[in-house]
This record gives sequence, structure tokens and C-alpha cells, in this order.
Amino acid sequence: MEINSRKRSQIKYLAEFLALEHSETITPLNKIADLEELQVFYDNYENAFDGILIFDKNFYIHLNTNLGNFPDKERGRFTLAHELGHYFIDSHRIALKAGLIKPHPSWHNKNKHQIIEREADFFASCILMPEKRFRKDCEQFRKFDYQVIENLAKQYLVSITACAIRFADIGTHPIMIVYMENNHIVWKWQSKDFRFWKLADGKKTVPKDSLAGKYFRTGSGHKRTEELWGVDWFDGISDDNINFKVFEQVIPYQNKVLSIVWY
Repeated sequence: MEINSRKRSQIKYLAEFLALEHSETITPLNKIADLEELQVFYDNYENAFDGILIFDKNFYIHLNTNLGNFPDKERGRFTLAHELGHYFIDSHRIALKAGLIKPHPSWHNKNKHQIIEREADFFASCILMPEKRFRKDCEQFRKFDYQVIENLAKQYLVSITACAIRFADIGTHPIMIVYMENNHIVWKWQSKDFRFWKLADGKKTVPKDSLAGKYFRTGSGHKRTEELWGVDWFDGISDDNINFKVFEQVIPYQNKVLSIVWY
């Protein structure tokens, strides 16, 4: 389920207003929480959750350091931004305070199909990388390659994944991001003006001739960029464009791969 356009605009305006109240490129999330007198606790909660917003006479955010959610780390900053989303989005906060919904633990790469989680993720993206500021920084790069994403991620202290998705939405060059586990596609995200939508081997199977496909097939590989034929990734390329080339940046880790594709 996608966020409707009206709600999306409301969330974007709210998150970016909060971010742009501060001059720092790295949005001061803890300062924003302090201004709301919203207490944030960092502690070890084993594998229970990444973050959670709780109401008990007052609102509290708990972040799980056992899973890497520290205030100065990319994962912790996104989790805090996500939980701030649950607090600042009126429908989430009011429902939690009224007991209409239970405290909603969040996990990275889980429960993303739930609309309440999608809304909080979108809020996090907007408050961490507000469009006006982020797009201006995108425009300093005349040519796109993977280094653009790395540079922006460091500049905004966000993960490569979060930065790539934001770049796909509002950046200056069309890209596609694909997250895969065990040779299956978990999710895909791409710019609206990206030329191709149909993958070579279907919606769920990693294209066998892509760098990601080779990694899953051989069980070995490393982070790198390579130029490939377009048909290695996409179906539906016409005979006139059979020599079309694309670039793939592959980031493998154990049974997982993140690929960024562009042309």
C-alpha cells in the first residue's frame, strides 16, 4: 500500500520544516526531540526491535544499541528519525495516546508493507535529507556514478540505502536500487523517469547475468562497479537498443546484496 499524495505532502512539509529550522546539514535529531521534551533512551534490548515509541503519561523513544542504533551512527539516526515520525505525524501520535494502536516496534527491512511504517520511513527520509538542501547538493555533481551516493551519504550521515532511495526520488539522475537475499528480490525502488521496469528474470528472481546474480551463483564477490549489457538486467529492450549498456554497483554481504543500477 502506497502513501496517498495528500498525506505524503503533509508528511514532507512537516519533516522538512523541522529539519530546515536548523542550519546543520546533519539534522540534529536529538535537539529536535529535546525541544519537544521527548526523552530518548539508548539501551540494549537484545533483538526485540530497532526502535519504539511508547506513551506512558508522556512519550518516550527507546533505541536498541544491541542492533547498532547509536546516536552518531547511520542506523541509529534513521531509527530515531523513523520514531520521530510516529511522534510528529498526528494520526500516529493521537492513536497511540488514545490506545487505538499498540506501541509499534520497528525493524530495519521488516514490516515495510504496513502503511504506518511507510509513512514513518518517508518522514525519516525527509527530515534527514530535506529536498531543498539535498537536491542542491546533488546538483554539484555533473556526472553520476556510485561515488555521488557515497559522498552524499557521508555528508548527511545516512546509510547508502537511505541515500540511494532519496536520490532516486529527488536526485538529478535516474537510478534503480534493488535489495536481495538468497537470490531473491526483496524490494526494488527506482526513479520515476528510469527507462526500464521489467527485470530480466521476473519480479522475484535476481537476474542471473547481473553482478548480484553472479555473486549468488558463485558465493563470492566484492563491492565494485561494472559496466554490463542492458539485457543482463532488463527484459523488453528492443532490437534497436540491444547494445545498450548499464552500470551496476554491487554491495554484497553474506546472503544479502544491494545493487544500484544506472545508465
